[in-house]
Parts: sequence; C-alpha cells; structure tokens
Amino acid sequence: MSDSSAASAAAPLGSAGRPAEASGSFALGGRLPVHRLGYGAMQLTGPGVWGEPRDPDEAVRVLRRAVELGVNFIDTADSYGPFVSERLIRKALHPYPDDLVIATKGGLTRAGPDDWRPVGHPAYLRQQCELSLRHLGLERIDLYQLHRIDEKVPVADQLGELSLLQQEGKIRFIGLSEVSVAQLEEAAKLVDVASVQNLYNLSDRSAEPVLDYAEERGLAFIPWFPIATGELAKPGGPLERVAQEHGARPSQLALAWLLRRSPVMLPIPGTSRLSHLEENTHAARIELTDQEYEDLSAAVRI
Repeated sequence: MSDSSAASAAAPLGSAGRPAEASGSFALGGRLPVHRLGYGAMQLTGPGVWGEPRDPDEAVRVLRRAVELGVNFIDTADSYGPFVSERLIRKALHPYPDDLVIATKGGLTRAGPDDWRPVGHPAYLRQQCELSLRHLGLERIDLYQLHRIDEKVPVADQLGELSLLQQEGKIRFIGLSEVSVAQLEEAAKLVDVASVQNLYNLSDRSAEPVLDYAEERGLAFIPWFPIATGELAKPGGPLERVAQEHGARPSQLALAWLLRRSPVMLPIPGTSRLSHLEENTHAARIELTDQEYEDLSAAVRI
C-alpha cells in the first residue's frame, strides 16, 4: 500500500456503489491510508457484547457488505464476545482485500455480559495480541490499541510490551483508548502513538481537548458511540430539521457532522443489520452547509 499524507479532503460523491469513499481518506501513522468512515464490529456479538450473535449469517453478510460499500477500516477488540467479533471478521473477509485495515484492541478482560475489567500486565497483553493474530488470521495487526490503561500496572510496562510486539513485527501502529491529554503526553514519551479512541459524538463532546491534541499532532481520532443524538433528535429539534432538508435520518446527520468536525476524525458506526449499515455508510455523501454545521455545533454546549 502506498504512503500518503495524514489526511485528504473528502471526495464529493465517491465512486458508484461505494459511498464510504466520499468520506475522504486519512493515513494512519502518516503511511497507511483508510477511508475515514469505517465500521465498528462490537455489535456483531450477543447481548451485553457477550457470546455469539443471534444471527451469525447476517453478521457475515454485514461485514462483506461493508467492504462492498467502500469501508476499508474495521475496528474490533479481543473482548468483543470475547473473540467472537474477530473470528467473524476472519470468516467473512479472509483472505483480506489488500487495502483493508483491521484495528483491534487488548487490555480488557471479560467475566460475563457487560462486565469489563482492565488487565495491563505485559504477559497478558502479549497473550491477547498473539490470540488476536490467530483469530484474525494475520501475521501483523496494522493498528493495535490498548483498550484501557490499567491503573494497577505502570504505563511504561503496558506500552513497553506493545513496543516490543511492534519491534517483533506483530504490530504496525499503536493506539490508545479512553485516555486524557495528560495520558497521551505520557504515552508519547514511551511509544509513537498513531491513534486515540474516545467516547465522542454530537451530544457528548467531553473529549474535545483530546480531539484537539490529536488534530494538532496528526493522530487519528476514532470516536466510539458516534451516532448518539439524545435530545437533539427529538421532534422539532435541530437534527430532525436538518435531516428533513437532506432527506436523511438524524443518525446520518450525526455522522456527517463528525466527518466535517475534523480531518483526523474516523467514525466507526456499528450495526448488526444490513439496512442500518447502508444508512450509516451513505452518511458520507451528506454535505452540510456552513450554517447547518454551525447550528448543529451550537445545539450542545460543552
């Protein structure tokens, strides 16, 4: 895959049948280009992000259709299932298209549905990375993210192990998830950080300082829970009004706003249904006017 600049402007429409291309591109680590609108694979599991999905065949169809729609950045984690999401990705897409980038995460262990516990011991992180390589059918993971910093383990030990895995060729780029600016600055002294994944959407912009930090330094900012709209989507609210003008749904406007917000933004809306996947991906073709963008931005104060 050829190198490219950190980010490029969005193409107006994308090629026919591949709307995700309209989101433009971003180069992870300055060298690995992906279309900015990706796909998050957390919802391809059972209730509570635990166990197998109710319809495994539909999960496979969703993954394959996402790639057909131009998505070439898929985000997952070993804890989704656990390992269910990674195995479904391999079943659906292996051998992978040359331009497909799969990002995964390690550092959260599971004891049951909706139970998430940070574990950052170096031996555990190595074990989980090795398992992800096996489950995904990869020799190297393009983006491996520390799912959470474990406060019981020195950060230098956690990131040091990821650095060793990187030196061994098992990880290409290192990312962090749910961190503060101070933690990013500390991490940057230990490893080259390529991305940060924090909660961020139109309704919840508490991670704005982290986004600003990422933008200043050319890091990918991957917002999880990207289409939460809350009160903004209520009848007569700003999202509904603008959505009607575009013949779109409020969730699509929320994604369009994220793509407009910053060139380093890589939204990863997730779904287990084909119809929702189509809707989400076509959000890349929505072009907000300056006034629409400002109105939506002003609707929620940080």
